[in-house]
Amino acid sequence: MGRNICVVGLGYVGLPLAVAFDEAGHDVVGFDIDASKIARLNRGVDPTDDIGRNRLTESTVEFTDDETAIERGEFVIVALPTPVDDLKNPNLTFVESAGEMVGRHLSAGSTVILESTVYPGATAEILGPAIESTSGFEAGEEFLLGYSPERLNPGDDAHGFRDIVKVVSGQDDETLAEVAALYESVVEAGVHRAPAIEVAEAAKCIENIQRDLNIALMNELAITCSNIGLDTHAVLDAASTKWNFHEYRPGLVGGHCIPVDPFYIIYESERNGFSPKLIQQSREINDYMPKHVAEETLKGLNECGNVLQESTVLVLGLAYKPNVGDVRTSAIDETISKLEGYGVDVVGYDP
Repeated sequence: MGRNICVVGLGYVGLPLAVAFDEAGHDVVGFDIDASKIARLNRGVDPTDDIGRNRLTESTVEFTDDETAIERGEFVIVALPTPVDDLKNPNLTFVESAGEMVGRHLSAGSTVILESTVYPGATAEILGPAIESTSGFEAGEEFLLGYSPERLNPGDDAHGFRDIVKVVSGQDDETLAEVAALYESVVEAGVHRAPAIEVAEAAKCIENIQRDLNIALMNELAITCSNIGLDTHAVLDAASTKWNFHEYRPGLVGGHCIPVDPFYIIYESERNGFSPKLIQQSREINDYMPKHVAEETLKGLNECGNVLQESTVLVLGLAYKPNVGDVRTSAIDETISKLEGYGVDVVGYDP
């Protein structure tokens, strides 16, 4: 049986979510405060380039910038950015303001599900009170809270929304069952029922922290090998012949998740009296890599006898990873800036 669903936020997470629920037979309204984005969606233009014109025009999702549409949602799914501020602390202003807006139009008995990355406890600490402040409802009474972190992997056709196990959680057993049933209707890979919202919140952060740590190890190895005159890739090729060696390579770490999510766990852990040094050091190493790449490039130019101010460097690949068009969070920017600071002419290419 189809359910009435309102997806709040139609970016890289919310738009695929809205279309997928629509294709599964649910009655879906997609809301975004950006009127120009809504106009493009209603013309069949996909601003994310992930859905494609055919799926978009074939869908029956109602795209709107009218926030009163929220009142129709039995389930209201919030999918908004959760960046960090200049001090690397979580910035949940988008989630809080969305909660206040949802509260103004929420119907009694609805379930609000957060998909954004947050620190453990934030759904109950930030989103719930924001909804309560404008709705006059009480979480657990007139409305329910759930959490199901997004796991989309842009540029990876083999791991789409339907193909990745969905972690789901709810503030009580009844809510968990409802949220699980909702996502089971659309995710072919199935769902994993987390025993508490805080568990699901932490799991989302840990997924990306694990990758960050492994890449940081490879990046630290690359810096070490450079200092002692060894070929990093030759070392890794030799080491990878052992059956239990994990296949990671050095590189720049960009995107919306891996460089951000560790700081959510760091923040909450430090609030509870423990500073996770390994997670912090991994971030420091990966943040240093764009500078290291620039320094290696400058060293190579000098070894070739080139005058830096007369040199041109071609950068192949400007997005944060292959097969995506998003350059906003690419770590190569810092490398380019450092090279240009030495007078090197930089040319960039990305298909």
